[in-house]
Amino acid sequence: MTSFPIDAHVRFDTHPVHVSAVTATVTGSHAHIPRVGLEAAGWTPVDENVLVLARIDHEEPYWANEAAQHLGADGVTVEITPRLRKAIHEEWTWASYPMPWLTRSEMREVSDEAQKIHDDIRDGRLLVHAHAHDGHATVAVATYIGSGESVHLHGEDHLRQVASTFSSPAKALLAFEKLHGLTMRPGPAPATDMERTAAEARSMPLPAHAEPVRPELETVPAYAADAGDHDALLDGFLDTHRDWQKWRTWSDETTHAIHESQTLRIERIHEADARETAWTVAAYETPVSDRMWVLTATSSTPAPVLKELLDHLANPDDWNTTLGSPVSEKTVTTATQPLTDAGWKHTMDGPWIRWTSPAGDAGIQFDALAAQSANQNLATWIVWAGPDPDRATWTITASPYTPRALLAALSESLAHGTGIRSAQTQGHERKGTLGTVSPSVPGAATGPAASRTH
Repeated sequence: MTSFPIDAHVRFDTHPVHVSAVTATVTGSHAHIPRVGLEAAGWTPVDENVLVLARIDHEEPYWANEAAQHLGADGVTVEITPRLRKAIHEEWTWASYPMPWLTRSEMREVSDEAQKIHDDIRDGRLLVHAHAHDGHATVAVATYIGSGESVHLHGEDHLRQVASTFSSPAKALLAFEKLHGLTMRPGPAPATDMERTAAEARSMPLPAHAEPVRPELETVPAYAADAGDHDALLDGFLDTHRDWQKWRTWSDETTHAIHESQTLRIERIHEADARETAWTVAAYETPVSDRMWVLTATSSTPAPVLKELLDHLANPDDWNTTLGSPVSEKTVTTATQPLTDAGWKHTMDGPWIRWTSPAGDAGIQFDALAAQSANQNLATWIVWAGPDPDRATWTITASPYTPRALLAALSESLAHGTGIRSAQTQGHERKGTLGTVSPSVPGAATGPAASRTH
């Protein structure tokens, strides 16, 4: 069932002044919920509604994307601006990096450990007694407040590491003085350029002219809600359900998720335009058999509708079916009962049976002719929002043997579910994850996932 929505919107953007820093603008009556989470993750409030992430390793876009995924999985409406999304996907590395054998991911782990050391010093958890220069890098001796553990530190900024640990400050200081007595100086070393820049970004409010637009939010029917962050929804689903495994293609353009039974598979295309197929769900009777049913969803499908779908994919009883079982009148009635109960208009036009919302802005269509076809991959069901399926802002298609429990869940979401939409988009063309919607509408349940994945 659809849970009560969190009235909070977080807009992530690049900092208008400081290179690599990231801002998060939080609005909504539940704005305190994501704000608390962001502060716990190292974000600094610089204004009533704005937080800044400024690090000494220039990895802010990566961690902003991580924060967006976690918030999206918790039900917070998240927006990532195009310029920040570009920075997130930008591949780069440090010039003259002293550990070239590390992968990009391993480099990030090293720099994150350096960031934690920096934060501990900045926040007073790690007290630096003295510093020196060993001829190649800055070194220091420090003690963790409370634990009594002391350490020798080596390096600066994103390369700072713990070189040695000691059980007491006295032992650490004696060893440090023995190694660096000639150049040893009391207290921490002077702040580096990176540290000064990060501190400035955290301490200064954003310029008034550069402050991001703060969209007003409104609660709307689920089918009219914003698309939200689909990647965060998938990541949240996989984190919660360990009987699913994820793997990405070599190009990183597509993610596949496979149930441990290997009979249900999800394909997620990350860069699809708003009205192009971004999700394909396919079920098989056995890991090596033909498909039983297939379902697709476009990139602009609203977050609450997509979440309802994913929630039901977590239960095998909701997606198992029998290949060859007829699409009966009972199946159609059960799948659409929530719409009938909610007073949606029921019409017939040749082989098409439609249920349309009272406002005429969403609907479900059943194609009786396609249901009797020998091609079990035909789009027999079409779920949409907009004037009609040919002018839809988003679309879900499903083949004849799609389980009625799954279809009923989608009907329930359309009939009674709610979600969040930016008020500024009302009366305008809906935007997808990466820009304005394209005019194409998928007509059948096809796509890259139509080929077998092993």
